[in-house]
Amino acid sequence: METLKVRLLPYILAMAIVVVASNVLVQYPFAHFGLGEILTWGAFTYPFAFFVNDVTNRRYGSAAARLVVVAGFVLAVALSVWLATPRIAIASGTAFFVAQMLDTSVFGALRRQAWWKAPFVSTMFGSAIDTVIFFGIAFAPVFAGIDAAFGMEDGSLGFPASLFGVEMPLYASLALGDFMVKIMIGVAALLPYAGFLKWTDNLKTA
Repeated sequence: METLKVRLLPYILAMAIVVVASNVLVQYPFAHFGLGEILTWGAFTYPFAFFVNDVTNRRYGSAAARLVVVAGFVLAVALSVWLATPRIAIASGTAFFVAQMLDTSVFGALRRQAWWKAPFVSTMFGSAIDTVIFFGIAFAPVFAGIDAAFGMEDGSLGFPASLFGVEMPLYASLALGDFMVKIMIGVAALLPYAGFLKWTDNLKTA
């Protein structure tokens, strides 16, 4: 067991780095190509948390993946409180834990099917629930009390924004843009995932 924990350290550190970086970057709009009301920089980094989870699950199993999620969760929340606002840290921690545990369960249920199905389906489910929980808690006005409890300025993003001509609250627009990017990166991540499978198969036959 101790040997397994040592082997999991790179995965735990990778998970923590991805989540902390995303919690910092989500505070900055992607102000290019007129997408400032649709995307934040965090949308491009967070999907790799699902990749880390899936490759851990594939190589070491669901129990190891859950251990990486819990350890990464503790490290990420601790660092996020320092580097981001308490509200974002709470939103991220909640969304991360629920979404990654869902990802682990769905992946485990599909791991014996076609090679692409487990990582793709689990990432889609996990990304959807993560997006709803994170952007709801972090930026919806209904959760403004979290900022007030910590004596901070209201960080809600409830003012109007436009997504492809449809007016909605800015946090909802950012959430939809974030989810679309997660889908694209989730599909693109199937390529390195396939490479990971080939590498691990080579390890088994070496």
